[in-house]
Amino acid sequence: MNLTVQIPDDIAGQLGADSGDLARRALEAWALEEYKRGSLTEDGLRRMLGFGTRYQLDGFLKAHDVWAEYTVDDFRRETDSLKRLGL
Repeated sequence: MNLTVQIPDDIAGQLGADSGDLARRALEAWALEEYKRGSLTEDGLRRMLGFGTRYQLDGFLKAHDVWAEYTVDDFRRETDSLKRLGL
């Protein structure tokens, strides 16, 4: 799907439309906001932004100060799983 957004020329110029990355920046901002709202999964965000690996997505999220929620209960579950595996 293609999406067209109309922006006044003078504002587009201020936002860096001449550099050619304005469309990408808009896509990233929109996709990131939808991810934060819970409308996109990590896999959906990765696919929407065209990242081939989870590693690339992690770098993108860290660059935008978005951190995975990791609770004490998550840690305990992982620790219990490792113990069951003998590790």
